[in-house]
Amino acid sequence: MEIYAVYVLIAVVILLSAGTERRIQRIDRKVTRMDQKLDVILDHLGLQAAGPDLHRVEALLREGQTISAIKAYREITGADLKSAKDEVERMAARQS
Repeated sequence: MEIYAVYVLIAVVILLSAGTERRIQRIDRKVTRMDQKLDVILDHLGLQAAGPDLHRVEALLREGQTISAIKAYREITGADLKSAKDEVERMAARQS
């Protein structure tokens, strides 16, 4: 009898996690659409969204301190490690 309870519990967890994943994907699509709409509104008004102040990151890149630049980028923007690394590498390529 206990084995059936375990199977039922596993099935419930799988079903709940699948539903949660679909909700996350739906929310992600909505956020993307809202971001696009906001960009259109800003363009229409002739405004630009102020980005984070990355002067410290640029200075660290000029000094050749890529790892410190990635750390600083993460502190400033709150980005995850991969996103920060990719963006800092793009910034370094533009400086070259």
